[in-house]
Amino acid sequence: MIYIFSAIILYIFLGLSLYLLQRKILFNTSGRPQDPSHYGLEAVKKIQILTNDGISLLSWYFKGKGKTPLLVYFHGNSFDIGERAYRIKRYIDQNWAVLLVAWRGYSGNKGNPTEKNLYIDGEATIKWIIENTNYQFRDIVIYGESLGSGIAVELGKKYEFASIVLEAPFTSVADIAQQRYRIFPTKFLIKDKFNNLEKINKLKSPLLIISGKKDEIVPHIHSQILFQEAKVVKESVFIDEAMHNNLYDFGIEKQVISFTLKVWK
Repeated sequence: MIYIFSAIILYIFLGLSLYLLQRKILFNTSGRPQDPSHYGLEAVKKIQILTNDGISLLSWYFKGKGKTPLLVYFHGNSFDIGERAYRIKRYIDQNWAVLLVAWRGYSGNKGNPTEKNLYIDGEATIKWIIENTNYQFRDIVIYGESLGSGIAVELGKKYEFASIVLEAPFTSVADIAQQRYRIFPTKFLIKDKFNNLEKINKLKSPLLIISGKKDEIVPHIHSQILFQEAKVVKESVFIDEAMHNNLYDFGIEKQVISFTLKVWK
């Protein structure tokens, strides 16, 4: 009997710990990056995007030359924006304009990341573009990598962009948590759900979903489900050998550029 009682106490303790620490587990924040020139991005400027609740977001902006779309890159978890320099460089080398945004709590930014707060960061980004550049909604490509896919989908149900690109997206954080912590009712205890599946059929823009079939972080089935549920013009790039963080080893920027230029009006 004592073993059963001890097991129950342990179960409750572990479950409570997961609940109280969930935001530290979910949001693996990062330190400040080097300047863009350190990563070979001499033409990229550092800017600050101010949110409506007073948080200043470090971001990198490349204006581009001529008439091209603006790629707005929403990064994934655990990274500072310097660790995504090699990705945006591929678009910059094609003369695309790029805005790489660091979330609050990441890349040395102040503030606490939550679902609500990252949506605020996303809205602030769009506002900055409209107020400080000549780009309109129809010229903007919203690129959401993993965690960033949640903000991309939230914005995508409100605004019509040139396109939306989701790299290694999830159906919801609750679904990921339930898969990882099967013995707990985590699906009902998650504070920051980022429910992409609930919103994906409300998108207003052409959609490209990219995923590795060997993704070890977000199972590939999430991308398949999201792609099936989306109602807009859509394409998928599902790569047999790719994992979660090595999709650019397979040159996916080519598909991003090709798809966007095809649907860009």
